[in-house]
Amino acid sequence: MNRHSHLPRYTLLALAVITASAAQAQTKANTIEEIVVTADFRQTTLDNIPASISVLDSKLMQQKNALHLEDVLADAPNVNFTSGASRARYVQLRGIGDTEEFVEPLNSAVGMLIDGVDFSGIGAAAMLYDMQQVEILQGPQGTRYGSNALAGLINLQSKAPASTQQYGMQVQGENYQGRGLAGYVSGPLQDGLNYRLSAQSVRSDGFGMNTFLHKPTNERDEKTVRAALQWQLDPTLQLDLHAGFIDVDNGYDAFALDNSRNTLSDQPGRDMQRSRYASVQATSTAFTDFTVEALASYANSHVHYGYDEDWTYAGFHPDGYASTDLYLRDHESKSAELRLLSSPQGALFNGRTSWVAGVYTLHVDAGLTRIYTYLPGRFHSEHSTQRNAVYADTTTMLAGPWSLDVGVRSERYSATYADSNQLGFSPGENLYGGKVSFNYQLAKNQLLYASLSRGYKNGGFNTDGTLDADLREYGSESLLNYEAGFKGSLFNQRLNTRAAVFYMDRKNVQIQSSTTRMRTDGSAEFLMFTGNAAAGFNRGLELSLDFAASSSVRLYSSLGLLDSEYKNFINSAGENLDGRAQAQAPRYQYSVGSTLQLQHNLSLDVNLQGRDAYYFSDSHNVRSNAYDLLNASLIWTINKWQVTVWGRNLTNQDYFVHGFYFGNDPRDGYTSKRYTQLGEPRRYGLTVNWDF
Repeated sequence: MNRHSHLPRYTLLALAVITASAAQAQTKANTIEEIVVTADFRQTTLDNIPASISVLDSKLMQQKNALHLEDVLADAPNVNFTSGASRARYVQLRGIGDTEEFVEPLNSAVGMLIDGVDFSGIGAAAMLYDMQQVEILQGPQGTRYGSNALAGLINLQSKAPASTQQYGMQVQGENYQGRGLAGYVSGPLQDGLNYRLSAQSVRSDGFGMNTFLHKPTNERDEKTVRAALQWQLDPTLQLDLHAGFIDVDNGYDAFALDNSRNTLSDQPGRDMQRSRYASVQATSTAFTDFTVEALASYANSHVHYGYDEDWTYAGFHPDGYASTDLYLRDHESKSAELRLLSSPQGALFNGRTSWVAGVYTLHVDAGLTRIYTYLPGRFHSEHSTQRNAVYADTTTMLAGPWSLDVGVRSERYSATYADSNQLGFSPGENLYGGKVSFNYQLAKNQLLYASLSRGYKNGGFNTDGTLDADLREYGSESLLNYEAGFKGSLFNQRLNTRAAVFYMDRKNVQIQSSTTRMRTDGSAEFLMFTGNAAAGFNRGLELSLDFAASSSVRLYSSLGLLDSEYKNFINSAGENLDGRAQAQAPRYQYSVGSTLQLQHNLSLDVNLQGRDAYYFSDSHNVRSNAYDLLNASLIWTINKWQVTVWGRNLTNQDYFVHGFYFGNDPRDGYTSKRYTQLGEPRRYGLTVNWDF
C-alpha cells in the first residue's frame, strides 16, 4: 500500500478520536503555560523572541519514552535527521546540515549545546533523561553562536537543582529486549547551595538479525551520568556548574545487500562514544548598570566508529572481497565567554535601548586514526581550530509598540591540519554575521516581526585518508535569511500560535558529495568529501499550534513546508543538479495529535507524524520514501507514581533514515543501486516513574 492511502485513513482516525473526545469534554478550558527559552542571551519567554523556535519539553519526552534526541525531532517543523550509525548523528534544519559523512564533521552547520557545552557534530551524546527541554532555533544564529550554527542551533537544557529535597527513579521495559533503569536526587546541601544528580542505563538487542552469526544486531548499550550545582554565594553572585559522563557502546550493522534487517556481516561494526564534560557560569549583579556573566566549558570525547565494508562473510561469493574500516577519534574542546548585559538603569538613550556585549573563544583539537583494510598502514591526522569572536546586540523601543533588534558578530577563524600522508594546511579567515529585526507588539503575548540575518560557516578539511590532495580543503559558506512571523496567545491564552515564513539565500554552498572508485580486485571503494557549489536557496513555512480545547482536551500540531534548490551545481558524478531540490529537505513535514484526560488520573495521547520523500544525497538522485508514523501513550498517575504504556510506529511502517547509491554486491558484478538503512520498527513498552 502506498503512502497516499495511509495518510487519509490515519488522519481521519485521529480526527475522529479527537472530535469524539472533545464532545464529551468538560467546558472549562485551561490555559497554555508560558515557555522560557534559555539559549538566547537573556532568558526570555518563547513568545517574546522574534525568531522561529521550537521547544520540546520533558512531558513530551516522557510520553514517547524518548531516550535520545532523535526520538523527538519529528515533533518540530522543518527538522530532518540522518543516521549512518546506531543513532541519528546529523541533523538538518530547513534542509541545511551534514548528511552522510562517516567521519565526524569538525565544523557543523547545526550547532548543539548540552548544558552550555559544545557537542556540535557529536550527536550520539544527545541523551534525554532528566532533560528539562530541547530548544531548536531555526535559521542562522550569526550573532549568538557564529560559525557552528549556519542553519540553526539545538540547545539541550537539563533540569535545575531543586531547593527542596526531591528524588525519583524510572524503570522501563520494551520489545526487542529493551530495558532501562534511571534515577535522580536533588535538594539543598546548605543555605544557598543546591545540587542535582541523575543517572541512566538502557540496553536493547537492536532491531535486526545477523543471520550469519545467528544473533540480534545493531544492539544498544547507553549510560549517562549528570551532576549540577547552583550556588548563591551572596545576593549578587551565583555560580551554576554542570558536569557529565556519557558512555555509548552500540553496534553498527545496519546495511544488507537485500535492504532488509537481516545482515550477513562476519565482523559487525561498532558505534562507541565516551564523553566527559563540564561547564560553569558565574553571574554577578554587583554593578548598577549591567550584569556580568562569565562562562567556561570543557569536553573530551573518544569516538570509535567502524563497520564491515563488504557487509558479508568470507566465502560469500567467488568474486567477493573482505574489508573493515575503523575510525578512532579523540575530540577535545575548550571554550570561554564573557558578556555584559545591561540592567534597566544601564539602558542607553534614556532607557530605550538595552544591550549585550561580549567576547568568545573556542579551541578544538581532533586527532584521527583510521585502520582500513586497503590502506598500507594506519592513517593519522591532527586538526586544531581556533575561533575568537566579539559580538554586540541591542533592542531599542521605538514609537508605540515598535521595537528594533540589531546584532553583529565578528569572528577570526584559524586552523592547522597535518596527516601521515604529509598533507598540511594552515588557513585563516575573518567571518562576520548579524541580524536586524523590526518587531510590533500587538498585545502582551502577541508579537509580529520581520528580520534579516546573516549566517556563516567556516571552511574546513576532508579527513578521509584515501582522498586526493585536491579534494582535501573547501571554502566557507554564507547565507542571508529573510524571515517574517507571528507568535502569541489567543482566545484567553488557550491557543498558542507560532508561524514563520522564510527565504534563505546561500552562497558558496558547502555540499557533501561522494564518488566511487574501482579497486584492482574489481570491488568498489565509496569515498565521501565536502566541496563547494555556486549557490542555492531554501524557502518555506513553519507553523505550530497548541490549543487547550477544554480542561480535558489538548490539541497540538506542527507543519513545515520547504522548497529548496541548487543553482549552477554539477555533482561528483558529473550530473547537472541545477534546479534540483537539496538533499535531506522534504517538501513537507507534519505532526498532529491530541492529549485527552479520560479521568482525573488517566490520559491518552495520540499522535500522527510524517514527511514527504526527499533525496538522500547530492551525489545521486536516489530518494527516500514518504511515510507516516502513528504513536500513542496511555498515562496513569496515582499519588507519586506514573505508569506509561507507549508505542511508536504502531503500524510498523518501513521508512529510511539513511541511504547510498553504489555497487557492493558481487552477485550482480557490483552494479550501482540504492541501499537503505531502515528506521525503527514498531516499538512499544512500559515505563514506570516514581517521584518524591
